[in-house]
Amino acid sequence: MSTRNSEKNSQFLFADEPAPQKTAKPEKDHAQKLLDWLQRWSKDTVCVRDIRIFGPKSIRDGKKGIAAAEVLALRGWLVPLKKWRYDMHKWQIVRKPIAHPTVTAETTE
Repeated sequence: MSTRNSEKNSQFLFADEPAPQKTAKPEKDHAQKLLDWLQRWSKDTVCVRDIRIFGPKSIRDGKKGIAAAEVLALRGWLVPLKKWRYDMHKWQIVRKPIAHPTVTAETTE
């Protein structure tokens, strides 16, 4: 049985050979994606609405965005602000002088 990948490159599979394993790149977790995006965000605060409209596509779901922001708040990258609505979430962004920050990065202050 043969499988054709493209016109120039043909690959043949035989019954006694195991199927080729696809190596998937590890997906960044949602908090790290949000942190990377926040480094390019020009405002001092961010809310769920901003994340849903302008944030990374993988966390534009409200629940994923809130969960990622709460992880960043626990790690010190975001500070929750007082909300005037029961369903609003807003955070102050903590800017740290780190070139490529990670969620678990610790700084000496």
